[in-house]
Amino acid sequence: MTSGRDGRPSDRPGQETLSAQPGRDRQGGHGSAAELVEQPGWRRLLAAARRSLERTGGQLDATVTLAAPTDDERLVIIGITGTHRSATAARLSVRLTEVDEHLRAAHGVGLTDVLAATAPLRNRPADLKREAVARDALLAVANGSRHAGTAWYAGWLDGLRRDGTLTRVVRAGLPFEGVVRVLDALPAADEPIPVFADRVLDDTKALTDGPLRGLVLRAVAAWQQTAPPVDGEQERTLWESVGLVPDDLASQVLVLNVPATGGLVGRWLTEAARAGVPMRVTLHQLRLAPLTVVCDEVYVCENPAVLRAATTALGARTPPLICTEGVPSVAVHTLLRAARGAVIRWRNDFDWTGVRLTAAALRRYPGAVPWRMTAADYLPAAGTGTTLIGTPARTRWDESLGESMRQAGRAVMEERLLDRLVADLRTTATG
Repeated sequence: MTSGRDGRPSDRPGQETLSAQPGRDRQGGHGSAAELVEQPGWRRLLAAARRSLERTGGQLDATVTLAAPTDDERLVIIGITGTHRSATAARLSVRLTEVDEHLRAAHGVGLTDVLAATAPLRNRPADLKREAVARDALLAVANGSRHAGTAWYAGWLDGLRRDGTLTRVVRAGLPFEGVVRVLDALPAADEPIPVFADRVLDDTKALTDGPLRGLVLRAVAAWQQTAPPVDGEQERTLWESVGLVPDDLASQVLVLNVPATGGLVGRWLTEAARAGVPMRVTLHQLRLAPLTVVCDEVYVCENPAVLRAATTALGARTPPLICTEGVPSVAVHTLLRAARGAVIRWRNDFDWTGVRLTAAALRRYPGAVPWRMTAADYLPAAGTGTTLIGTPARTRWDESLGESMRQAGRAVMEERLLDRLVADLRTTATG
């Protein structure tokens, strides 16, 4: 072979074809078919061939192209095709049938055999078909859920389809049927998560780690019309919203003047009520002994500011007051269940989440009534405030409230109603 002044092979076609003869590398050595994938002239060509074959399900009647080919690659393609290719060519193409024929002549094996020697060739069209069948099977399972037909469930499934989650579930072989079983068993009756998971899935840790937990949390967030949790506190709140207890020490309730009988905690509550001292009680404490709240009515607010204002203004004269601090915890519901026969006067912020929480409380507790949760309470304070966001909710106890909120478009937090709320508590205390 002759060389140019730069020491590289000359551009005479016959010499370039010879340098890439079957079974010979650029240095004149002989290599096996399996070794070709590591040779500079073959590496990108075989990678492109793999992509094409996997995309088409193994069809050889396609052409692959190398952009900005190196000299090694150009010489390999010349050797395959027997046709001169200019050293200045920006792109070089070759038919896979030619590559296959060249490999068979040089090494006695075809293109697919060479590629399969390093890694199995995927059949993507067949994979896609299998995945589609598997997705349909998962959707059939999902559509058998007792929640099928509800708006939140349909939206959750549609989201899994649109963002590819359902396909990832199929590819990973995740137990999607377990997700449906969990959702069908919810809401639970304030059950510890490991106990619930063991009962429903035969695995105490199924909902404490792993992919199943994330899928269930996403579904529950859709159910509760809230964003998926981003921290431990939000996750705890979400679990508790469907009656699952992740930690009976983290589940708490803030109370003021709630006298009770029943063990140590009953004595604590009664003594704190006599002194007018707010206290925080955990679910673990509430479960130490059977508890009975001793009162005829209980006020429930959402924000600690209300409880703090009542403590300052009325102290020990404040009627029994429970603060949910947002979504009611299992501890909140446990304490309220102990107030058997008492009238529960419930309120939340005037936003869409707040009215949903009030509606849920009125459904949950037959003796519950709204406390300052009417349009007449909302409108005087609705001139300013934060923009009302989220999906509107129906206010069955006062249909005009929901309409007023939609028209005003403003959220009204409890802090704006402090004077009226404290006045109500004072009236009860002196009545």
